[in-house]
Amino acid sequence: MRHVFLVFLLLISTTVSSQILNAESLRKVTDTSGYSGSLSASIALKRNVNDFVTISSDIHIQYKMKDHLILFKNEVAFQKIEGQDFDNSLISHIRYNYRFHPRIAWEIFLQGQYNKINLIDFRGLVGTGPRFKLTQSEKYKFYLGTLVMYEHEKVTDGVTPTQKDFRGSTYLSFSMYPTEHITIISTTYYQPRIDKFNDYRISSQSSLLVGLFKNFALKTSYTFTYDTFPAVGIPNSQYDFSTGLTYSFD
Repeated sequence: MRHVFLVFLLLISTTVSSQILNAESLRKVTDTSGYSGSLSASIALKRNVNDFVTISSDIHIQYKMKDHLILFKNEVAFQKIEGQDFDNSLISHIRYNYRFHPRIAWEIFLQGQYNKINLIDFRGLVGTGPRFKLTQSEKYKFYLGTLVMYEHEKVTDGVTPTQKDFRGSTYLSFSMYPTEHITIISTTYYQPRIDKFNDYRISSQSSLLVGLFKNFALKTSYTFTYDTFPAVGIPNSQYDFSTGLTYSFD
């Protein structure tokens, strides 16, 4: 019972230290109306400025009704850097999709973020744009999104002023289902500043899910991010490698 309680705490704690949230991660593809989603917990080894351990969890809930989809994701991570105290980070994201064509949907999203490790005191995003379904196969699914977003960002490096910019956000996402119990998900984002294209961010995340038993899967993920102009003292490139359990429901 004690071990079950510890796992439960991880599941409900829901952030992640990456600078770009992967809204495609574990998006439930379903034609059924109603609620669905997932809960996951993981432990990650990561190298940034230092080596550290991350304990994270994330909750994803979505509601679908005919051509309408509302998706909510909340990610929380607690990070321990070379023996120091745990620091935390948080991303909350809500997205609305309206499918007006069998292969085209319009998206609107709102996101708030805090990340002490990357010196992000606050990053707020609001964006909109189309999402295209590129394939019709049930064994593999490809999607392309092309959005415009407004960003308000404040960092705590003591040098960088508050940023208020417009960025593009283009992503390519695919999901593959080679067997009944194996799922492969990968998403890559490219986010340039519209008035300054040499200021951009890239994020790529790939996940492998292996079904263990009903509604539970083992999830292994690799995430790489690159930011041309991060806060002073933060490296341009970062990576995460994590593994953990995921519980899905619908």
